[in-house]
Amino acid sequence: MQATPAAAPRPPRARARTTSIAALVALAALVPTAASASGTQEVEAELPYVCALPSGELPATVRISADFPERAGAGEAFTPSDVTTTVELPAQAVADLTARGAAEVRAATRLAVGVAQNAATATATWRGGSEPVALPGSGPLTLTATGDVPSVAGRGDGDLTFSAGALALDLELGAADPATAAPGSLTVDCALAEDAPEQGLLATVPVGAGGPATSGSPSSPGPSGTSGAPDEGRPDAPADRRPERQSERSPKVLENTPGAAVDRDDVPPCRYDEQHPPTSKSLNAYITGYTNVRKQKAASYLPPSCMLIEQGDPVAGPPDPEALIFDTVSWGDFNYQGRKRTPPFRSTFLSFDFVPVTATMVLEQTGPIRIDSRLKLYLLEGLTTMDTYVRAPLVLHVTSLEVNGTPLDVGPGCRTETSLTSADPDPAHFPGDHLVLFGRGEQVTGQPATGYQLTSGGVLSGEATIPAFSGCGTGGEDLDRLLTASVSGPGNYIKQVQGQTCAVMNVNPLECTEDLQPAQIPVAER
Repeated sequence: MQATPAAAPRPPRARARTTSIAALVALAALVPTAASASGTQEVEAELPYVCALPSGELPATVRISADFPERAGAGEAFTPSDVTTTVELPAQAVADLTARGAAEVRAATRLAVGVAQNAATATATWRGGSEPVALPGSGPLTLTATGDVPSVAGRGDGDLTFSAGALALDLELGAADPATAAPGSLTVDCALAEDAPEQGLLATVPVGAGGPATSGSPSSPGPSGTSGAPDEGRPDAPADRRPERQSERSPKVLENTPGAAVDRDDVPPCRYDEQHPPTSKSLNAYITGYTNVRKQKAASYLPPSCMLIEQGDPVAGPPDPEALIFDTVSWGDFNYQGRKRTPPFRSTFLSFDFVPVTATMVLEQTGPIRIDSRLKLYLLEGLTTMDTYVRAPLVLHVTSLEVNGTPLDVGPGCRTETSLTSADPDPAHFPGDHLVLFGRGEQVTGQPATGYQLTSGGVLSGEATIPAFSGCGTGGEDLDRLLTASVSGPGNYIKQVQGQTCAVMNVNPLECTEDLQPAQIPVAER
C-alpha cells in the first residue's frame, strides 16, 4: 500500500462546521489510509518458534520481513508494507501432514504483533495467505504468506515498538488424487521460543519530536486490539489477563484486514433457487479482490461475492496454421439477495485525531456480464492457452457514510453516472461503457494448468476509469463534485480472484458443498 499524508488535527469546532467538510473527509473512506514518513527501514527478522503438531511440540523457524517508516509524527497513522511471513516446519511436521493423506498444503497465517509506546500497549493481528505448496519428499516444509496489515498511530511522543508474538497456521490440506476426498484442515498454534532474540522485537519507530512521552496507548485500526497494563497488551499474554473493557484511549477495532482466508459464515450464500433455476450449463463461483483508487493512492477491498454463470458451448474459431482455436461465450450475473449486485462492502480509516470514517458501497450491474474465452491447442508444442475477457457494466453505488459513528446522508441515488469503463481491445464489436478484465491460463501436456480458466478460476486484472458521481446528497447539500474530485478518474488498477466453480448439475464433491455452493472461497491478492 502506498502512503498518503494523514489529516492534520483540527479543533472540535472546526470539525463540525459543515457537512461538506465532513463529507470531504469521508471520501477517503473508499480506501484505507496511511501516513507518509520521511524514510523507510527494511526489517528482516528470523525468530525461533515452538509449534504444536499432532506428533507433539516441534521447533520451527519464522522469518518476518516488512518495511516501516524511519520516523512518524504523533498522531500519524502508517501501515507496515511488503509484509511477508515465512514459516519453516521440520521434516516431522511433513510426516504428520502426510499421515493425514495430504500431498499439498495452503496456509493462512495469523501473527499477533504487540505494539507498545511507553507504558501503553496494543495488539494487532497480521494476516496472510500462501499459495498451495506440495509436501516435500524429504526435509522441511516452507510456507510463505503475504497479506495486508493494520495501520498504527502513536498517540504521543516516544518510540513505537513492534514485537512478534503468538502465531497460528490454518492449514488447508489437499490430496494427491483430486478424485479422492480432501484430508480436511488443521490449525497449528505456535509460540515464540523463550530464547528468541530481544523477545521477538521486529522494529522501533520513533514518534514525535522526542520530547516528554505521554501515556496514551497507540492506535491500531486492525482486527484486534487491547490496552492496559504493560503485560496485558503483550501478544502472548494469557486471555484472562487481558482487559475485558477498553478505555476511551484504547485502540479501536475498525475492520478486518483483507488478504487472508475467509470463513464460510462470513460470505453470502451462492446457490441457484426458484428465481434462478439451474441448467445443465450452470456454474457458480465466488470472486474477490482489490480495486485501486488512484487519487487516494490506496485500494478498496471487494469481499467474496457470488457469481452465477451460464457456460456456453465452444465453437470453432478462426483458422490458425499453428493451433486449433475454439471460442466460447458465457454469461454471468452477480447475485446478492436476489439482486444483480455485490454485497455491501465497507472501508474504514482514521482521520481528525483518530475519528473513524466509514463508507459503505456496492457494485451494481446495468446489464449482463459477458465472458469471452478463446482456447488455443498447439499440438506440436503440447501447449494449451486460454485467453478470457470479462466485460461487465457496473456502476459504483455509495449507500452510506459515517463519521465517528454519525451518519452523513448521501441519499438513495448516489452513484457513478455511468459504468466503470475500460479500453476495450475490440471496441467495434463491444461498444458502450463497461469494465474489461483479462485472464490467461496455460497448460503444458503432463503438467498442471496455471493462470486463469473460467471453470477453475484464477486472477483477472484490468484498469478502469471511475466516472463522475451524481445524485449524492440530500437537503440541498450537493456532494457530487466532492466525490468526483476525490475519487473519479482514470488509471485505477483492478485485480480480482475468482475461485473454483461448482457445476451444479454435475456435482464434484471437491468443488461443491452439499447444498451446491462453491466449495472454494478465494483470497484477495495485491
